[in-house]
Amino acid sequence: MKKVVLAYSGGLDTSCAVRWIRDTYSAEVICFSAFLGEVQDRKVLTQRARSAGASKVYIEDLKKEFAHDFVRPALWAHAKYEGKYFLATALGRPLIAKRLVQIAAKERAGCVAHGCSGKGNDQVRVELGVRSLNSKLKILAPLREWSFSSREEEIAYAKKHGILVSATKKSPYSIDKNIWGVSIEAGVLEDPWREPPEDAYRITRPPDRTPKAPYYLTIDFTAGIPVSLNGKRMSLVPLIERLNALGGRYGAGRMDLVENRLVGIKSREVYEAPAATILNLAHEELESLVLDRELMHYKRLLSEKYSELVYYGLWFTPLREALDQFFASYQNRVTGSVRMKLQCGSLAVVGRRSPRSLYSERLATYSARDEFDRAAAEGFLKIWGLPYEKKR
Repeated sequence: MKKVVLAYSGGLDTSCAVRWIRDTYSAEVICFSAFLGEVQDRKVLTQRARSAGASKVYIEDLKKEFAHDFVRPALWAHAKYEGKYFLATALGRPLIAKRLVQIAAKERAGCVAHGCSGKGNDQVRVELGVRSLNSKLKILAPLREWSFSSREEEIAYAKKHGILVSATKKSPYSIDKNIWGVSIEAGVLEDPWREPPEDAYRITRPPDRTPKAPYYLTIDFTAGIPVSLNGKRMSLVPLIERLNALGGRYGAGRMDLVENRLVGIKSREVYEAPAATILNLAHEELESLVLDRELMHYKRLLSEKYSELVYYGLWFTPLREALDQFFASYQNRVTGSVRMKLQCGSLAVVGRRSPRSLYSERLATYSARDEFDRAAAEGFLKIWGLPYEKKR
């Protein structure tokens, strides 16, 4: 191999990987950094990559593409792995894989590389993404190959070769962050009996540090897409970022679960996803107003399957694409407003309305305005229960 395109985060692992790949395979290393959340200092990132031996550095802000092409369909699918995890990291990996393949084609590189560990889910998501888009590319995973057994050894390696890194000691947590959420693991979190300490959280406050007065917000949707917050029109990325700030201030969107990893082990994970929590609940409540019973109930089955596909790294598959078409097929009905209340770590829907609403107060009411034909109930019950009558 002559050229390798490396998915580069700027951290200790990928910084060491630049030099390790160059020395081990005598290859030119091109770094690619994708930002799906806050964009770090481009100058510092470039300096780090160059100090490690990178010949070229691509730094791209992909938040808009991430929100439109990955977050939006996940929102429409109500995607939550094992009922809790909003798949923030899992949704970001196929986009990174896509750009790795594109940059490799542009640079005429025959190999791509990543800094994922050998026991996690992300190696699967990145590598399956690459192979689905270009199976001819060779894939390197330095963390599965090199002899380093500790972070301290990597720090010594970086110092020896003049690689600029900020790490000086082992961080207690492993953290991945984008606009759809924060994934936190390792350290004391590896004990499922231990309560997560407050220093593990990055964007949400504990309930006792949230404002005492409740905060009301209204989100407007047009054809399934959130388009305004409290009457102010906003595109998807700034709306998500604003909801992360609001929800985080009120402690919304914390999750603590023992999940089943794709590789077969269980792991204890802590997640923060204020915007994802708010938007999913709002979208679900609006759908409950505008969709019929059979569609709503069947969607829940497909939502679980969709979440598994994303978690398992099967983004670039015919089934995921087909499910996207299903969830998109009725979004034109999902237009309206949802009113929500944030208070002391809790989130509640307190109102919903839509011009496409199937709710009829005249049929639902128990007041004198009731227009429901009660006399029809007897015949309905007889036919409905007919298959289950016991014959004597």
